Amino acid sequence: MRITVFGAAGNTGSRVVAEALARGHEVTAVVRDPSRYAELHPDAEHRTGDARNADHVTALSAGQDVVVNATRPAPGHERDHPAITRSLLSGLAHTDDVRLIVIGGAGSLTVPGTEGRLAIDDPRYVPAPWRHIAEASNAQYEALHTADTRVAWTYISPSALFEPGTRTGEYRLGKDELLVDADGDSSISMEDLAVALLDEAESPAHHRTRFTVGY
Repeated sequence: MRITVFGAAGNTGSRVVAEALARGHEVTAVVRDPSRYAELHPDAEHRTGDARNADHVTALSAGQDVVVNATRPAPGHERDHPAITRSLLSGLAHTDDVRLIVIGGAGSLTVPGTEGRLAIDDPRYVPAPWRHIAEASNAQYEALHTADTRVAWTYISPSALFEPGTRTGEYRLGKDELLVDADGDSSISMEDLAVALLDEAESPAHHRTRFTVGY
């Protein structure tokens, strides 16, 4: 497959790029600043572009099979999250059957055993310092699943604790409820989320819907 990754130099995006290349896919790694090319995987095609610009999205998605949004707004720019989503949908509307996979947040998932309480409102899973990005991710998801669009999209919510770690190749899938272990912990490494994302890209199972990944 031919895959474009926006936010390719970030923690999550770089792992998606590496996983896709390891599986033999052709990857276009996109960053806003060409000075970051040195941070990109050498086997990817390096391109400059801004996911907030629909024309850039259209140009960088032409001829591709999948576009992955792994962008994360800088502190103070959290409102960019839903705006980027709308830009991606607008840009991809002008392409032929390019799928969009968006890496989002866990805040809009419900917490097991709480009668529908959202993770963003449970400090066990979203501590106060994380709430601003969780709110932005919730707005990102809202912008996507309420959009009137022809674009085939998938939204991936990681578990509450989402950090660099180890690639085990193992994970559990859920839908709208936070995945927790026997101790109530919710986690997934960025490496294993990349595995789940590429599994979805290769064998689509979530059409215009969200799923979550955890241990």
